[in-house]
Order: sequence, then C-alpha cells, then structure tokens
Amino acid sequence: MKTLLITGGAGFIGSHVVRLFVNKYPDYNIINLDCLTYAGNMENLRDIENAPNYTFVKADITDVNAINEVFSKYSFDGIIHLAAESHVDRSIADPLAFIQTNIVGTVTLLNAARAAWKDKMEGKLFYHISTDEVYGSLGSSGLFTEETAYDPRSPYSSSKASSDHLVRAYYHTYKLPVVISNCSNNYGPNQFPEKLIPLSIHNIKNSKPIPVYGKGENIRDWLFVVDHARAIDQVFHHGTIGETYNIGGHNEWTNIDLIYLLCKIMDQKLSRPEGTSRKLITFVKDRAGHDLRYAIDSTKIQRELGWKPSLQFEEGLEKTVDWYLENEAWLNNVITGEYEKYYTTQYVKR
Repeated sequence: MKTLLITGGAGFIGSHVVRLFVNKYPDYNIINLDCLTYAGNMENLRDIENAPNYTFVKADITDVNAINEVFSKYSFDGIIHLAAESHVDRSIADPLAFIQTNIVGTVTLLNAARAAWKDKMEGKLFYHISTDEVYGSLGSSGLFTEETAYDPRSPYSSSKASSDHLVRAYYHTYKLPVVISNCSNNYGPNQFPEKLIPLSIHNIKNSKPIPVYGKGENIRDWLFVVDHARAIDQVFHHGTIGETYNIGGHNEWTNIDLIYLLCKIMDQKLSRPEGTSRKLITFVKDRAGHDLRYAIDSTKIQRELGWKPSLQFEEGLEKTVDWYLENEAWLNNVITGEYEKYYTTQYVKR
C-alpha cells in the first residue's frame, strides 16, 4: 500500500484531488494535511471523510515540529503539495503571509521529505503544484510554455515562483525526486466565493452588484477543476522526474465576456428575463499591477501523458452554476463562516 501526503487537501483544488485519489486508488493510504485557514473547508470532503483509506491531519506546513511529527508517524511514498495562499488581492494586502506559506512552508516540506528519503529516493516523488502566474503577463499573442522565462508581477506569483525555484534547487542539489506543474485559472464546485466565478454567481442570485476590474479586458485561460485533478493524477503517476508540465484549458476569455456568459446562464437557470443579470455589472478600480493575459500551451502534457481537457467552457460553466444553485447551504456556510465549525464538530468532538 502506498502512502501519499496531499497538502492543502481541504481547499478548492486540493479537495478534488483528494477525492479522486481516495476513490480511484483504494489501495493507497491518503493523508490530507491542511491547517484550515479561511479557504480550507472540511465540508468539501464530507462524501469521503469516512473512507477506510483516508486520514485528515490538521497542521500548518510552516510548523517544522508539526511537519516532522507527521513524517515520523507516516512513511510517505509521495507528496502532492497544493497548500498555498492563492488570492492575488490578499497578497497585495498582506505579502508576508504569502512568503510564509508559499516559500517557508514549501521549504519545510522539502526538508522533511529529504530527511525521510535520504536513504532511499527511488520510488519517491515530491510533486509541487504551481500556477501560470509565475510567467508574468502576455500581450495579445503567444502562449506560456515550460521554457517561458519567469516574470512574476504580484506578491502571490512571486512567492509561487520562489517556491518553484526552491523545488528545482532541491532536485539539482540534493537529487530529491520532484515534478512541477503550472496550471491556468481553475473553476468549478467548492471554490471559495471571493474568486470571480462563485462570487458572481452568488451576487447574481441575490441581485447584488457584480464587481469587474477596470473594463473587464483582462484575459484568462480557464480549466474545469476536475480536469486539473485528472492532470495531477497523470503527472504524479507518469510524469518524468525533474520535469515541468503546463496544464491549461485552451480556453481564453476576457473577464467581461465570461461575466456576460455567466449572466446569460444565470438568467436561464433563475427564469429571469434575459439581460436582467447584466444590469448588475459594476466596473471597479483595476487591481494594482493587473496582468493583462495568461494563456497556457499544454502540448507537452498532452503529447507525453495523454491528458487533455474533457469539457468546453460553456458546458463546464453550466455545470458549475448548477452545483452552486443546488448547494446553496454550502455557499451560505462559507459566506457566514459557519463552515469553520465543521472541523470541530466532526473531528474534535468525536
């Protein structure tokens, strides 16, 4: 039985990865480590929390003693490192928190893995999940490839770029077996509602203003979160040690066109006259240092590992809207902070 550590597994992307691995690999022992900050939500994993091959550990990746204790208790064959501060606006307001989690936390894990595997690196893997934002901003043409030079523009992307460099340094200096993937914007169920799509769904449903930065001209490449989890599965099991894989949806949308499509879908789902939701669009002051365009060339992962996105954006967005409308209690719990009580109820008071 393989034992895998997945960090940040109660978060948006992490919970989908945990679910996939727990269900697809019943002979794997999955340890989900999360410190349950605002973005970590145990309700995301209700459906698998009692699975025999799943264990949750509440710990902070920056806490050296806590991480060493976890590595002493379990003999990990692999680590899938997703735990990170990820919201650009928060990084602008509080850069130090991003330095601590994304850089110090990653090094803490690298050191623990190196110590645990020092006698036998064969068959082990440290898989670091990163972002396309480390590459900076594109103009109207071109795509990010695995060879694109790093040019981060925000405290968030800079902290992720730093963690990428450190992971590679441990590969070259200490021969730690690593892989890295850099992914485009994710969307789908269970995303914390400060992000564009769930925030807009919630505001449209409640007839509140939909905030759009600047003129809404910024372009992002969107990927359905379940497809990202599938890609992570492929990279973990079949990726080449020392390599980087870019994961993207080949699915570029300006923010304003995305909001227009979302408004149309929401009007249909809520049986409102078409155009009703568009009236809620409110342009706000642009984000400081707002990158114009991100777009991923995922040729490498498609060619080498046979992965490709399964959904077109329109279909994925409709599935996402349906999920949020059908899971109103989940969304309300997040917005009111009630979700924070779930860990205490389920784990502390058992």
